[in-house]
Amino acid sequence: MSVPRSLRRVAIEGAYEIDFRIMIGDDIRWISARGLGNDSGMHKGYMYGIFLDVTGRKQAEEGHELLAGEMSHRVKNLLAIASGLTQIASRSSTTAAEMAKDLTNRLTSLGRAHDLVRPLPGHQGTAALLGDLLSILLSPYEDMGAFSGRIRVAVPRMGVGEGAATTLALVIHELATNSVKYGALSSDEGTLDVSGTLEGDDIKIVWMERGGPSVEPAKASGYGSRLVARGVTGQLSGAIDYAWEPAGLIVTLTVKVAKLAN
Repeated sequence: MSVPRSLRRVAIEGAYEIDFRIMIGDDIRWISARGLGNDSGMHKGYMYGIFLDVTGRKQAEEGHELLAGEMSHRVKNLLAIASGLTQIASRSSTTAAEMAKDLTNRLTSLGRAHDLVRPLPGHQGTAALLGDLLSILLSPYEDMGAFSGRIRVAVPRMGVGEGAATTLALVIHELATNSVKYGALSSDEGTLDVSGTLEGDDIKIVWMERGGPSVEPAKASGYGSRLVARGVTGQLSGAIDYAWEPAGLIVTLTVKVAKLAN
């Protein structure tokens, strides 16, 4: 095996363990070089020792780092959502007791919505209706009960499979979180319309915010947005587009109907 440049440039004295990458066709493999020696063991750019394929370990480490980042992001989002829901409850309540009851109901609904953001153990569950899924996810943010006031939903009657439901829930959860923090749902006059239309083999879901503060793309982008984009393009094989209009944010999600049913 040819010695990587990192080994050629640095004199290795004593015990060493160095990880490096190689290409096998189109695949990237991680190799761990281990040994005990010095440059005297090199001959015409080659040296002999133990080389271990540690690709699985490296992939696991990357997965753990991604999971840790995602968990940190979600905890921060949940704290921001709790603050936003408290403000919503205070606007729609006249007494402390009413506010406590209202906030408890909203947090309970948020718990049900949060359950949809993670896969069920053992691949439990069956397909849900798209409208029902959206109603559960958005009900915590409605001022006057689900879909009777500032949040309006009109989507085709169609089933959503377990796998697609998890990814779609993550997308809606992230959009709602950003709306509570920066967008229409952070304002007393803000409204949200979620509509869906069938276009051939695709379904187009449009998230339209109106009446909220002006939001700049840089302020609303970040880890959550990257997570959403990865889920839409990876798990749903779809596309997501953001339009930052003066009247409010418009997000267009396009997914294959067949993919949504998986």
